[in-house]
Amino acid sequence: MTPSPDSHEKLERFIQQTVRGLPARPAPPSLERRVLAEIARRAALPWWRKSFTHWPVAARAAFLVVCVGIVKLFIMATVWAMAGFDPVQYAEAFAARIDWVETAVARLTAVTSFFEIVFRNIPPLWLYGGLAFFASMYLALFGLGAAAYRTLHPSRLTS
Repeated sequence: MTPSPDSHEKLERFIQQTVRGLPARPAPPSLERRVLAEIARRAALPWWRKSFTHWPVAARAAFLVVCVGIVKLFIMATVWAMAGFDPVQYAEAFAARIDWVETAVARLTAVTSFFEIVFRNIPPLWLYGGLAFFASMYLALFGLGAAAYRTLHPSRLTS
């Protein structure tokens, strides 16, 4: 004798209506006072005592720069200690690591100058035409999406 799914749904609806009809229970006065006092205490904290996301942008940026600098100093000190405190070996260790940065900057500069030359040689009329074309396609996408939504879900608009 298993109950039918229909009776489960009726029971669920009945319980939901009954629970919704109950008045909201007020919080105990002591809890309410403590919560409001904690909210006021946290709001009164200075920014450096709050979480990192509440810091001003300049302070966050400065903090990140300082942290990167500390990590770099630690790495440099470790390499210097591993090189036996010899300045020649220390310079060799860091010269090899910086070479790839110079290569990457040279490649990035070459790619940037290539795209700059190409962009300068495209006629402005083509740029404006392309911009107008993409804007019209974007609007058409939204128009077709709205039309499809209204066609597929007509009952949602009348409620």
